[in-house]
Amino acid sequence: MERRLYSVRGNSQRLDGGAMFGNAPRALWERWATPDEHHRIELACRALLVREPERWILMETGIGAFFEPSLRERFGVQEATHVLLESLQALGVAETDIDVVVLSHLHFDHAGGLLSAWQADTAPQLHFPNARYIVGREAWERAQRPHARDRASFIPALQELLAASGRLEIVEDGATSEVLGPGYRFWLSHGHTPGMLLTEVPGQRGPIVFAGDLVPGLPWVRQAITMGYDRYPELLIDEKGKLLGNLLERGGALFYTHDPGCAASGLAQDERGRVIPHEPLEELAGLTW
Repeated sequence: MERRLYSVRGNSQRLDGGAMFGNAPRALWERWATPDEHHRIELACRALLVREPERWILMETGIGAFFEPSLRERFGVQEATHVLLESLQALGVAETDIDVVVLSHLHFDHAGGLLSAWQADTAPQLHFPNARYIVGREAWERAQRPHARDRASFIPALQELLAASGRLEIVEDGATSEVLGPGYRFWLSHGHTPGMLLTEVPGQRGPIVFAGDLVPGLPWVRQAITMGYDRYPELLIDEKGKLLGNLLERGGALFYTHDPGCAASGLAQDERGRVIPHEPLEELAGLTW
């Protein structure tokens, strides 16, 4: 089956560089990302749009515009409008055209775009009314019963709306989805948050994996680089190494949700045998896969 891939910009963020690079010293991470006067770095919230002959599949929805103004400022969201919907419209795709929305996990910067933009005294509504929503069992349970460490990362109203929609598929085995079908598989990761599903999209060029928060951008391809937000950094490093090694062997690629300047890249090895990005692409604009 021929597929076409599009990178779709959502609302952007600025977050603390130290938090985004974990225990990497500032003298190192400043080479990869320039902080502003508040020590924040620029981050994208990019979705992957897959066009198949009979359907549109959207991998994540970014942070969206659901925050009220003071929280939007606190979490560094740069735009007040729902940028993802605007980006889809620029491609000629209406939200009603989307058939499937796959959520790697339910942190607000990956799933908040499901919600309508904030309006005073107005309850949020779900976007993509014709879509089936997909999330893993462990990620769903974590959102229902978060730990004190990450409780602020979830949106209780979103879980309630998803449960009430009648269009939610909870993936039980962490491997396949009935809605997506047998052509797709998931990589199950626990290092950032329990049960994160990384979708592997098949193609004639080789597999491409929506890397989520396992590898949020080019700097994090370095195996030892993690985020301060990660639940188990050592486990994440092991999971990353397994994924990178597998994709390198199979000629695969990664899709980056948070990198401000790169949507996807292949993988190669440097002279020391480390996996590095190869032939990065700033955007995907209907790339035949």
